[in-house]
Amino acid sequence: MKLIAIGDNVVDIYKDRNEMFPGGNALNVAVLARQYGAAETAFIGIVGDDVEGGHIVESLKSNHVDISKIRKAYGESGKAYVDLNDEGDRIFVCSNKGGIQSKIKLRLSQEDYEYIKDYDVLHTSIYSNLDEELPQLQKLLPISYDFSNHFTEETLKKVCPYITFAFVSGSDFSDQEIEDLILFIHKLGTLNVIVTRGSKGIIMSNQHNRFLQGIEKANVIDTLGAGDSFIAGFLTSYLDGFSVKHSLKVGAVKAALTCEVNGAFGHGKQLIT
Repeated sequence: MKLIAIGDNVVDIYKDRNEMFPGGNALNVAVLARQYGAAETAFIGIVGDDVEGGHIVESLKSNHVDISKIRKAYGESGKAYVDLNDEGDRIFVCSNKGGIQSKIKLRLSQEDYEYIKDYDVLHTSIYSNLDEELPQLQKLLPISYDFSNHFTEETLKKVCPYITFAFVSGSDFSDQEIEDLILFIHKLGTLNVIVTRGSKGIIMSNQHNRFLQGIEKANVIDTLGAGDSFIAGFLTSYLDGFSVKHSLKVGAVKAALTCEVNGAFGHGKQLIT
């Protein structure tokens, strides 16, 4: 299985550790899918010409992710600041809104499209500013899209007709809200809808059947990136031909393992003070 991820990338700056970790949904899925057995993965995105951008690129290279189409621009890389709350959990405090990624748009060339079509699936997210490209991209390969919990009805209507896998963070939704959401996304044309529900586990619908998957036990150190790990584990397994049930289990196991390390996949770097 070959996966390409396009879009968001950041460094998560852990204030309590004075350390930065590469992150961002699309970037995490590219790296983790490679770790979980994908034959090839690639990442296309914009990084800044700063130390943080250099660390992002190095983390991709060291995890054998193809970076031949990455863009480097003059400006700050995306930065998200993370701290500990009263319960000891890491939470996002603030960010620079994607840095240079919020100032210039990633534009795909014909050469990019020729490159992308050699992959089996494309993963992107609501943070990647790629929605305008989806009608063209879906002609080339199946698209996986992470809506997180920041979507609107307008976003769903714009995106869902062009994607094959919709991932939604639904831990704050009631059972009825989740049911209504699944049916709405299916109605818009998306075949597979996967809703993560925090400690309640995962529910997936492929129109014909519903599947439930509980969470796996973990010695939790850091939950950031666990959802991305689930996506990478599920897609890698499912697109390698394994069943939905098996692939959901793989995703849950991988998410639990991610909770046991700092950052989505480690690769921390101390900040110079």
